[in-house]
Amino acid sequence: MKITVIGLGYVGLANSVLLAQHNQVIGVDISNERVDTLNARRSPIVDTEISKYLAEKNLDLTASTDLVASVKDSDYVLISTPTHFDEKNNTFDTSSVEKVIIQVYENEPSACMVVKSTIPIGFIDDVKQRLRIHNVIFSPEFLREGTALHDNLYPSRIIVGEKSTRAETFARLMSDAAIADNINIIFTGSREAEAIKLFSNTYLAMRVAFFNELDNYALTAEMNTRQIIEAVSADPRIGKHYNNPSFGYGGYCLPKDTKQLLGDYGNTPQSIIQAIVESNQKRKSFLADQIIKAKPKTVGVYRIEMKVGSDNSRESSILDILETIASSGITVVVYAKEMRDKNLFNYITETNFTKFKSQVDIIITNRYFNDLDDVSEKVFTRDVFGRD
Repeated sequence: MKITVIGLGYVGLANSVLLAQHNQVIGVDISNERVDTLNARRSPIVDTEISKYLAEKNLDLTASTDLVASVKDSDYVLISTPTHFDEKNNTFDTSSVEKVIIQVYENEPSACMVVKSTIPIGFIDDVKQRLRIHNVIFSPEFLREGTALHDNLYPSRIIVGEKSTRAETFARLMSDAAIADNINIIFTGSREAEAIKLFSNTYLAMRVAFFNELDNYALTAEMNTRQIIEAVSADPRIGKHYNNPSFGYGGYCLPKDTKQLLGDYGNTPQSIIQAIVESNQKRKSFLADQIIKAKPKTVGVYRIEMKVGSDNSRESSILDILETIASSGITVVVYAKEMRDKNLFNYITETNFTKFKSQVDIIITNRYFNDLDDVSEKVFTRDVFGRD
């Protein structure tokens, strides 16, 4: 089949590479640099599996900035443009998704559009009713930054928000391109699929918040966080996954998805969802206060990115912690090697790692790295297990 993927971020790029194994795929993006990089068979994002597939696999994949030409004769069009959370309106800004839906329908009305962007509950129903465009379905993604293609090759489940022949065909396209066998394929209504995405990510955020609040208590009471978590997690009903304390949940998905779900609740009774959102901010404030109480003159930041193996600093919890520290009058120095854009942050930057380590009193890092072994006494991290 011919498949066009619009938006070449983590979701779009991973889906493009996955489906190009057995289909003709055109990836569309507004960035000329990203398009040129992909056409040169290099990955524009840090993802080991994507880089490997681009270099070694025979993929029928091209990239373009021309949406109109790309969607012509497409059987499926995947939409994976960003949906930032609009704090003022308390909902996702879905304007980019809606714009693409209209453009695709005007230029290739027979194509089945599959929205991969995260959207509010009820968005697909609204598009069908308000725009009278009915060939749109939603299929949520559950990808991790840095392992996006791997998570599509070995999916935990494939969810398609429609019960129809075209939905079954799309699910088969995804499962046929995967390596895993016996994949759990689930067909639901569109609203249910939208809710599955938001509730899944909010549960993960809740788990992060729980172990972070456990760590808050252990720090305050001068107890061993690791001992407590290991024993709590030994209960198989709780498990040892997703239990490593952090500076708070960050990245592109969890902060905005939890806020969107809270907004979708409206007047429906809830307290846990609100608490998850609030807990994350309290965690960052608590850790910033812990650092400030140590009275350092200079605080160094080893890594802005939240995850190992990722180059994405969007919504990193460290940024909020830095802002609080800097506002207290403490000098902040960022080791610049890990930053995509050295002018992105309003802090002193240092590119020489040796100089960086010598000029700061405390080094904060969300995850511990062996590069810091010789200055371990300076390191402030809540990473107790040495993993994400």
